[in-house]
Amino acid sequence: MSNKRRTFLKNTGLGLLAVSLVRPKTKSINDSSNKTKIDQSACEMTTTDYFGEGPFYSDNPPEISEYIQGSESSKGNPLVISGRVLNLECSEYIPNTIIDVWHANHQGQYDNTGFNFRGFTRTNDQGFYLFKTIVPGKYLNGTDFRPSHIHFKVKPPNFPQLTTQLYFEGDDKIPGDAAASIDSGTFDATNRIIPLNMNSTGVMEGQFDIVIDGNGISVGTQEIHLNTGMIYSASPNPFQNSLTIKYGVFKKSKVGIKIYNVEGIEIAELEDRIMSAEKYEATWNPSKYLQPGYYFISISINNVQVHYVKVLKE
Repeated sequence: MSNKRRTFLKNTGLGLLAVSLVRPKTKSINDSSNKTKIDQSACEMTTTDYFGEGPFYSDNPPEISEYIQGSESSKGNPLVISGRVLNLECSEYIPNTIIDVWHANHQGQYDNTGFNFRGFTRTNDQGFYLFKTIVPGKYLNGTDFRPSHIHFKVKPPNFPQLTTQLYFEGDDKIPGDAAASIDSGTFDATNRIIPLNMNSTGVMEGQFDIVIDGNGISVGTQEIHLNTGMIYSASPNPFQNSLTIKYGVFKKSKVGIKIYNVEGIEIAELEDRIMSAEKYEATWNPSKYLQPGYYFISISINNVQVHYVKVLKE
């Protein structure tokens, strides 16, 4: 492991196991600029799905390199799911967690002889995961169609795994579904129904932070950025040649602004100095050889990462 990766492991601070799992409460709040913010001020229990694994799981799926096998050239709406794995108190992130996912194709059909739309990835040194696929289709279950969903098996190091399902806001089949419609108790699906938003390239994106029973690396609390510092925006997003990062420091502190790829490798360092309480702006002009893809911009205050944003390089 490189020194830079060890340093980020030490300093960083982003966000499922039977019924013992929790995840951050996510509540949409519209500000005056009509952008959506996420309130992650509390951890809530996250449940297993009522249908559990379902009938279509296949052992030994391939590792996801970027796209889930079969999804890059397939019909269907492109989809990116990303998030972070945190412990039960949302105070530690958990690297090297296996995220095993599978789902139907755009017509609602599962590949039960091969591994299309099946695969696993791992959280990186900062607890982040990301995979690309397509929006799953719906299939007939009895007399009605099941809502679009993705199956998850989440396996933190040395702790039990969770098997559950992820759903999407606005799906008209959720209210009548035996699993997705449950809104209380052991199989409550409320916090497993996430919004999808289309980015400027026409790709749907969703964030699913996973909070699980496991041991990780300290990151403080989810509210720490409200008292220390945060990134307000990174634009344009997606970007090509230049990125403007606007951020605030709320008390005199040592401030770091760094950029990492999805593998957790440091790509650039924009700030590393003592800064007074103020609003700031930084510009990143990456090398023309920088590969297209997703990157994470982090702000650390006194050597603790307190906030991040995800950006896309075209």
